[in-house]
Amino acid sequence: MRKNFLGVSMVVVAAVVAAVTSAGAANAAPAPKPIPNSSPGWLTHGKNLGTTSPNSPVSVRVYLAPNGGVNALKDAATAASSSHHFLTPAQYHAQFDATAATVGAVSGWLTGSGLRVKAEANHRYLDVTGSVGAANKAFGVTIANFSHDGLSVQAPTGPASAPDSVAASIIAVSGLDTTVSIVEPRTKKPSPPSDGFRNAPVCSHWYGDQNPTTLPTPDGTALPQFNGATLPYAPCGYTGPQLRNSYEAGAAAGLDGRGVTVAITDAYASPTIEADANRYATDTGDQPFAKGQFTQNLPRSFTQVHANKSPRQCDASGWYGEETLDVEAVHAMAPAANIRYYAGASCQDTDLLDTFSRINDDGVATIVTNSWGGVGDLVRPALLLAYETAFLQGATEGISYTFSTGDSGDEAASVGSPQTDYPASDPYVTGVGGTSTAITPTGITGETGWQTTKYGLANGAWAPTVPFLYGGGGGYSSNIAEPDYQTAAGVHSPNGGRALPDVSMDADPTTGMLVGQTQNFTGTAAYDTYRIGGTSLASPLFAGMTALKIQASGHGLGLLNPTIYADHSGFRDVTGAGIDAGAIRVDFVNGLDAGDGYVYSVRSFNTTNTTLKVGTGWDSETGWGSARAGWLTPAP
Repeated sequence: MRKNFLGVSMVVVAAVVAAVTSAGAANAAPAPKPIPNSSPGWLTHGKNLGTTSPNSPVSVRVYLAPNGGVNALKDAATAASSSHHFLTPAQYHAQFDATAATVGAVSGWLTGSGLRVKAEANHRYLDVTGSVGAANKAFGVTIANFSHDGLSVQAPTGPASAPDSVAASIIAVSGLDTTVSIVEPRTKKPSPPSDGFRNAPVCSHWYGDQNPTTLPTPDGTALPQFNGATLPYAPCGYTGPQLRNSYEAGAAAGLDGRGVTVAITDAYASPTIEADANRYATDTGDQPFAKGQFTQNLPRSFTQVHANKSPRQCDASGWYGEETLDVEAVHAMAPAANIRYYAGASCQDTDLLDTFSRINDDGVATIVTNSWGGVGDLVRPALLLAYETAFLQGATEGISYTFSTGDSGDEAASVGSPQTDYPASDPYVTGVGGTSTAITPTGITGETGWQTTKYGLANGAWAPTVPFLYGGGGGYSSNIAEPDYQTAAGVHSPNGGRALPDVSMDADPTTGMLVGQTQNFTGTAAYDTYRIGGTSLASPLFAGMTALKIQASGHGLGLLNPTIYADHSGFRDVTGAGIDAGAIRVDFVNGLDAGDGYVYSVRSFNTTNTTLKVGTGWDSETGWGSARAGWLTPAP
C-alpha cells in the first residue's frame, strides 16, 4: 500500500477528498432561475454588434409577484367574480401586496451587485438603475448592442435570471432590452391623425336610405352595380341615440348607467375633450355632461417617445382622436354614467400598465375600456404576468376590463401568420371584436363580421384594389392557452390557444360612429365631425352597455368571460344575414373639401381573405355576437 510522506494511506486520503467533494456538491447554492418572458423575442433575427460597455447606464423595472403568488390571486379573482363578494383596494393591498421582507430580499440581491433600487409604494415593482456591468452581474446576462427591425438597441443575449432565493418573487423585468415597446390605438380614420378630416356629405342618415339612384354623385360620376346589386351609400356615421336605441332596445326603464363609473385608458390627453364631447352630445340630441360627471386622472407629465430612432413613435395628437371616440361612445351608450379618463404618460407598455394601478387603487370605476394593444402574440409579452396581476387585482375589487381585439383581422397581412393581439388575448379580459352593422329606424336589421376588401372604379366597373384593407381582430393565440371557460362552452381552438373575440360590436369604419373633435384644419384649430370605426369603437360601446348591467345589478362584476361563456343568451348571433355585400364610400380627395374632387370606392362586408369566419354560435370573427338588452339582466 502506498503512503504519503506523513505515512497516511493514499486510499484514506482519496476517500476523505471524495466525501468532502460530495458534501460540497450537496450544499451548493441552487442554480439561478430564469425570469419569465425576459428573453427578447426578436433575438433570432437581430444582429449582435458586440458587447455594450460595462459603464453604460441601465434603467430597469423589476415587477414583483403578489403575496402568495399569481395562482393564489387567480383563485381569489375567480371566486370573487363568482360570488360578487369583492375586496376594497385597502383590503387587496393588505392581502396581496408583496411583503416588506420580499422587497428587502429582492432589493438586497440587486444592491449587492451594485445597482440602486427604489420600491413602488404598493410594492408592485422596483425601479432599478446603475451600470451595464452591474446589471450583467445581477441578472446573469451579457448585454450587447443590437440592430433589429430598423432599431438600434442594447439588450441581453438571452433570458435574465434571479437567485433561487428570490426568483419566485419576480414575475417580469423590463428595460434590459431597450427596444421601446409601444401600443397602438385601434381607430381607423382615413387621414394622418394630426390632420383634420371631414367625410363628404354623400352618405346615408340611416343604413340603406340613400344610394346612387336616389342621390346622384356630386360630379356626375356613374356608379355601377356591384355583382348585380345596387349598393347603398355608407352611413354618415351613427349618432349616440341611433346606437343606444338599437343595441339597448327593450332594456328595463331607467337603465342609463347612473351611479356607475366607466374608466377609459389611452395615452396622453386631449385638451378639448370635455368641450368636444359636450358639443357633440348637444348637436346629436343627447345631454352634455353634468358638472363632475366627466373627470380625468392624469400623470404628472407626458413623455414624447421616438422609439429607438425608428419611424415608430407615440403621436399625442393621434391619441386625441382615440380618446374622443372612447369618451363619446361610452357617453352614447350610458348617458348618465360617470366617466373617468386615465391617461398614460406615453404609449409605452409600462405607462399604460401604470394606468391600471391608478384605476385599481382608486376603486371608483367598475368597468374599464381599453382601445389599444400590441401587434400579434407569437412571442409572449415580457410584461404578461404584470398585466395579468393588474387585471386580477381589478377582478378581486369587482372591476371588469375590456379590450379592442385589433383592426388587422388575423394579423397575417401584418406579421406573416395568423395571430391574435395582446392584451385582448389575455384570458382575464374581455376581447371585443368588430361587426359591419346596418342600423335603420327599426333597429339593427343586419350584421356581419368586419373584414374589408376595397374596390375602385376601373373601366366602368368595380375592381378590387386592396384585397384586405382592415378588419376586426380574432383567431387563436399562439402563446396563451385556451381558458377553461372556453373549452367548457364547446369552443374548439385548433392550436389549443385562447380564442378571440369574446363578443363584438359595430366597428367597421364604413358603418361607424359620427364623432365630434377639435382638429387641425390647415393650421387652424376647429371643431367638426367625421365618421370613425375600428374595434376602438366596439370596446367602449360594449363597456357603456355593461355599465347598465352593473347599474341593474347594484355591484361590480369582476371577470366577465365566465358569465358570457356560461350563458350568452344576451348576445345576438352574428351570421351575416340582413346586410348587403358592402357599401359605397364617397370621400374628398384631399380629406377636407370638394376642392380636389371626389374619390369613390366600395368597401365590402365580411371579405373571405382571412382565416376568420362568421358562423352559427361562437366564431372567430364575432365571438358570441353583439350585445342586446338581454345582456343587461341583473347579475345576482
